[in-house]
Amino acid sequence: MARKNSRILVLVLLMSSFYSAFAQKEGYWDKERSTTKEIIVPARDRIIISTEDLPLGTTEVVYRITLLDENQQLTSSLVSVLKSIPDPTGISQGSAGAVFLMSKISGDDKCKYALFTDQATAKSYVQSGKTDKACYAQEEPISKDAKRLSLDKLGCLKSNTNVIWFGFESKNWLLKQKVVLEVVPWVDVKLSRGWNQENKKEIISQCKTSNLAQKMANSDDFCVCILEKIQKQYRYTEFDKLLAMEKIKAYKDYGSSCYSDTNISKNIYSDLRSQASKLIKSQKYGEAIALLHTIITDKKATALDYSSIGYCYIITKQYEKALKFLKEGEKLDETELQLKLNLAHAYLVNGDYKDAKAIYKKYQTQNVTDSLSWIEKVRLDFAVFKKANLPSANFDRVLDLFN
Repeated sequence: MARKNSRILVLVLLMSSFYSAFAQKEGYWDKERSTTKEIIVPARDRIIISTEDLPLGTTEVVYRITLLDENQQLTSSLVSVLKSIPDPTGISQGSAGAVFLMSKISGDDKCKYALFTDQATAKSYVQSGKTDKACYAQEEPISKDAKRLSLDKLGCLKSNTNVIWFGFESKNWLLKQKVVLEVVPWVDVKLSRGWNQENKKEIISQCKTSNLAQKMANSDDFCVCILEKIQKQYRYTEFDKLLAMEKIKAYKDYGSSCYSDTNISKNIYSDLRSQASKLIKSQKYGEAIALLHTIITDKKATALDYSSIGYCYIITKQYEKALKFLKEGEKLDETELQLKLNLAHAYLVNGDYKDAKAIYKKYQTQNVTDSLSWIEKVRLDFAVFKKANLPSANFDRVLDLFN
């Protein structure tokens, strides 16, 4: 029985240790930048006091307010209480949580208090006693109180709040009061690096102006990849302080890394092909050639890419270039009949009827695609070539070959 209990104890300790280690990766209680202040509140008066500067990445705070008689001392600090709680979720909700965090002692005096995010509003409270602009107000007088506040869930308090102003109102009409204020921030490790929605959008926006991003129909994945690499390497303040040339190099280096990612790279060239196809249909052949050149230069071209650029060179009467690229593409795939047909066209309009005839005859009984015959595709292409005023003296001779 003793051995069984020992095993259970070891298991509980291991689980506790694991949970604590996991929690530390998510965030931590920043005891170094906690606030502990002892304030004297004059009778029937109101005063304000601010916390220490909250660290970047603060998402929650736990505070404790204790009113003490003149010679009383706290038995334990709030920081020491929180040492046993690995993260804010370990604090029970509602009254149970307040009891757990509450100081074991307090005096007989009572006070009301309110929380503000700026000094001007807090000062206004001192003059008027109004709490309508407070983020939180305790209207019922208390001798002690303790709460956990999630900043983003509490009205005007936000995760980028620098300080919290506490306003106290004495309910002792004759004597001064001694109030102890303790505030401990919970810091989210990820947010503490300073990356918020605005500066992340700044990186994405800058990325989208790059040459690589502009090659893509949708550069979102590419730019998010760069953002993630920059976030991992730098805190925002560190990255923001880099020289312009250092930032450019960072974008370039991370861009090259993301560009080589298989899925992103695949999508890039798919987008380029799609854009080139639309440009060809719109008769914007020069722009299509530029996109196809990018694919070829990056050594990502297929035989069909070479076929497309060859066709564009034919239609723009650049026959030698058409022959050059079509012959290069032929080495990639000898069976691609779309490329073979464009090669025949290039020979024909360049005055080499003999080489063109050999290709036209060889494949006349086949289909260029699953539903388009070789002969029909020749007729369609010749109709386009005539409208483009390409040399057409031998078009009828070629069509006669099929009779």
